[in-house]
Amino acid sequence: MKLLLPDSLPLDPHLPDHVTAVRYDATAPVPEEHRDAEALVVWGSSRADLAEAAPHMEQLLWVQSLGAGADSVLAAGFRPSVRIATGAGLHDGPVAEHALTLTLALVRRLASTAQAQQERRWAPELGGAQPLRPDRGPVTSLLGSNVVIWGFGHIGQRLAGLLQGLGATVRGAARSPGVRGGVVVVGPEDLDDELGRTDILIMILPSSPSSDRALDGPRLARLPEHAYLVNVGRGSTVDEEALVEALATGRLAGAALDVASVEPLPSSAALWEAPNLWITPHSAGGRPVGAEELIESNLAAVLQDRPLRNAVPASRAT
Repeated sequence: MKLLLPDSLPLDPHLPDHVTAVRYDATAPVPEEHRDAEALVVWGSSRADLAEAAPHMEQLLWVQSLGAGADSVLAAGFRPSVRIATGAGLHDGPVAEHALTLTLALVRRLASTAQAQQERRWAPELGGAQPLRPDRGPVTSLLGSNVVIWGFGHIGQRLAGLLQGLGATVRGAARSPGVRGGVVVVGPEDLDDELGRTDILIMILPSSPSSDRALDGPRLARLPEHAYLVNVGRGSTVDEEALVEALATGRLAGAALDVASVEPLPSSAALWEAPNLWITPHSAGGRPVGAEELIESNLAAVLQDRPLRNAVPASRAT
């Protein structure tokens, strides 16, 4: 078996003797001489490059994406018989850490602090005695704050523990209600009511037809004016025009985005000019932890015709 490994990550999985690993350039389509491979690991390849190679990889049995989702792989057009798995779980720690960083940056008003520093101004309005929960305006601490994590999978559960450790009350929101990891999770029918009680909304939704612009104008209007928004999921899940308007009119206290509907975000995008908005360049993840073990586990599953870990359903539903 030939296993293709991307050169975008230093990978050295332990492989059986009959499996040969070949490195390929993740910034280009799979070379023609290696399109006879039976297994492909993807990390950093563009949709266009994957789509160019997919129809020609006739012996391919398995594609392992190291991303938390498999958007690019699913869009590439691999044959339905090709088994696909994601890197869900590899990014829990890094993404949760980044989401917490953005949340604290908003709550602790670091943008205003940075501006005051540039002006060489000691800002008394940002220091000294501060109310935890002002009568008007956003919370100034996670202590006692109401946080909703929309998209409550592995990353959401990891983040929930960090937020709870800092004194926040956390609820999840997902397609199915219940209790996960000790956190109450509301379903779609109760989401709008939950948004009305939210101080901080953190979105970790994947890209899918059902999540496209899930946070639209009407849902943004459900949030209190003092609320903050953080998105470390996918940019397509937020109506960016509605968000810019909400920030510009003061209908939302602030936001922090690690993702955008178009990436890289064009310099002409209105998001750059929106007030009280932090933008980071899709930097929450990018550090898959445990990738080699996942490759080894799923390679063994392919060779033994067992179910894959993090398998995408055969229906290719996104």
